[in-house]
Amino acid sequence: MDDHFDSRFPSVEALRERARRRMPGFAFDYLDNGCYSNVNLERNTADIREIQLKPYYLRDYPGASQETEVFGQTWSSPFGIAPIGLQGLMWPKACEFLAQAAHAHNVPFILSTVGTASIETISEITEGKFWFQLYHPAEDDLRDKLLGRAEAAGCEVLVILADTPTFAYRPKEIRNGLSIPPEMNVRNVFQMMTHPTWSFSQLAAGAPEFKTMKPYIPEGLSMKHLGLFMNKTFSGRLSAERIKPLRDKWKGKLIVKGIVNSEDAERALMLGVDGMIVSNHGGRQLDPGQSTIRPLAELVKEFKGKTTLMMDSGIRTGPDIAATLATGADFVFLGRTPMYGVCALGQFGGHHTLTMLKRQLQQVMEQVACEQVEDFPNHLIA
Repeated sequence: MDDHFDSRFPSVEALRERARRRMPGFAFDYLDNGCYSNVNLERNTADIREIQLKPYYLRDYPGASQETEVFGQTWSSPFGIAPIGLQGLMWPKACEFLAQAAHAHNVPFILSTVGTASIETISEITEGKFWFQLYHPAEDDLRDKLLGRAEAAGCEVLVILADTPTFAYRPKEIRNGLSIPPEMNVRNVFQMMTHPTWSFSQLAAGAPEFKTMKPYIPEGLSMKHLGLFMNKTFSGRLSAERIKPLRDKWKGKLIVKGIVNSEDAERALMLGVDGMIVSNHGGRQLDPGQSTIRPLAELVKEFKGKTTLMMDSGIRTGPDIAATLATGADFVFLGRTPMYGVCALGQFGGHHTLTMLKRQLQQVMEQVACEQVEDFPNHLIA
């Protein structure tokens, strides 16, 4: 496989800067920012980088393998691509590009209900090896239709969202007209005019749409009424009453994303879920909340071995992946870093970014003499 690695952009910082230059400001703000003052967004990564690893330099060391088994599937690396909404707004066909890269690199891709490619398209790209994240519909009929489509497409892992019970307060999105309902202002039009690569690529790809939701959206809605429709269609707060029928209907693996305390973890396990993703939605929902690595460390003490513990939010680099695995995560997901790659480098940006992350993680493993991913906790300096 051609990794499409571009040595001009060997770091997430370099990718982020190139993405910033290539994107209209409103699109970059949507990708780059959290909520309120970005406190939780910044805390997520800062706390991960407080973690230190212990190297062993004089022991026999046969080498490192990143292969990781999760839910009966062996993946080439212990990380995947997190669910992201509106990828096509940030870069045209970004959702498809990331799914292609994930499949080529044999790592999981999670499609969001509000992604800009359909369940069926992502299934075709990944040959059915994808996970689907469900924003819980207000009506059971729509829920059942989405579950049926995911099952028919070969999806075996359903991710249900717990960490977005309400729409977040994101000042830059409000200023840019990307609130609910959305609106396009003169400032945004000017930004598009001054970023012709993005604009022409968008023109060629067509306006971004919620492709999975398209069959259920009335035709001819204005942007304002589309926003109102989406607001009415989904009801964010998850509960035992909503998880129970999902567990009964979904025959594959069921994951809850957004667990950050032991009470919720215990309740989820009692309801029959197969795993959980410790997450705070990338710092996009609650500024005074904990970083994700803090509750992960506590949940590991109580639930390691009882369920599959995963984490997203704040993980940007290979060393960040290593630190999270050393804390006890079985698997991790990244959102912004792969998106920076696609926004920076287009079609091959996902390949570049996954190659970069694999190389970084491999270097850390070899440096500390970690042979297998599951050995990382042995290198944690408590």
